[in-house]
Amino acid sequence: MLAAALVAGLVAVGGAPVAAQTTDTLAQRAILIEHATGQVLLAKNADEAVPPASMSKMMLLYMLFEQLAEGKLTMEDTFPVSEKAWRMGGSKMFVLVNSRVSVHDLLRGIIVQSGNDACIVVAEALGGSEAAFAERMTERGRELGLTNSVFLNSTGWPEDGHVMSARDLATLATRIIQDFPQYYGIFGERSFTYANIPQPNRNPLLFRYPGTDGLKTGHTEQAGYGLVASAVRNGRRLILVATGMASEDARARETERLMDWGFREFGNYEFFKAGEIVAQAPVWLGNKPTVPLVVANGLTITMSRTARRQMTVKTIFDGPIPAAIRQGQQVATLRIEAPDMEPIQLPLVAGANVDRLGLFGRLGAAVNYLVWGAPAE
Repeated sequence: MLAAALVAGLVAVGGAPVAAQTTDTLAQRAILIEHATGQVLLAKNADEAVPPASMSKMMLLYMLFEQLAEGKLTMEDTFPVSEKAWRMGGSKMFVLVNSRVSVHDLLRGIIVQSGNDACIVVAEALGGSEAAFAERMTERGRELGLTNSVFLNSTGWPEDGHVMSARDLATLATRIIQDFPQYYGIFGERSFTYANIPQPNRNPLLFRYPGTDGLKTGHTEQAGYGLVASAVRNGRRLILVATGMASEDARARETERLMDWGFREFGNYEFFKAGEIVAQAPVWLGNKPTVPLVVANGLTITMSRTARRQMTVKTIFDGPIPAAIRQGQQVATLRIEAPDMEPIQLPLVAGANVDRLGLFGRLGAAVNYLVWGAPAE
């Protein structure tokens, strides 16, 4: 058998691991992800488990969204306000003790105003106590793939051992966007008034970066200034987590710069549709001389524009491929290589059935092989 390879110019693959690029950033930890493909464009200390401040409120929000989506709650349901919730410090929605607040208002109090008091109201209503609900947050987070997250409270209030990684925050943001599109629009609301107190959304990119539609800020003295943000430009969505910055201004400027960098330096490229023929492979002792090699799923990749220009693609198989061949059977491999990217290998399957020749056909093919040798490739 002869090893066969076809070199092409451009290709792409969805969901394939691409080496994260390097750029200087003021953030102590950061990760930038292309939402459509899940590919990481930038990573810096992305798996370091550190205090997340109010960004951990996204875990509570995810669980509240689940209750709404499953029909266990409605936006009109109300929860009671305990003295603990009323007395809670930090950012507040300003709920009143012994009152009841609707889920509709609590969601906006958490998302727009980052209300610690609103978080405790929700945690106590759904978990019986804040501590019990925090345990459920950790358990649910593990189920979602948050491998470096432990929740000890519902708010992100400083507490030893309450930690998340930038990658976990990005994973959680991704799940919120894809699992709950019916509620995600709340993250883009620029202000909310409760108890006659208007408060603006704390996400700076909502006001300064076109296309931004979420998600959550965070700040404590220990954690520094952080932001989980998502923005859409020309049909592409990026998800950015950047934490550990020194000031509000640094957070706003750096996250804006990183978003610009991601949109400018990278692109999504689609070159093969699902089932499209990539190449033809010769067949040994088949009733057809060749079999089409097809990609089972569409191929899209996010990659730097520079790397795209230097990309090569090879189809690799031991050929000729012996008959019989069944449609959908893996018979070859597609290998994709580009600078600053780990090689990617994908299966190629037969695009048609190729039956084995009968006895006389096989004898004739064998004689031809002995006389003329293998066909030229």
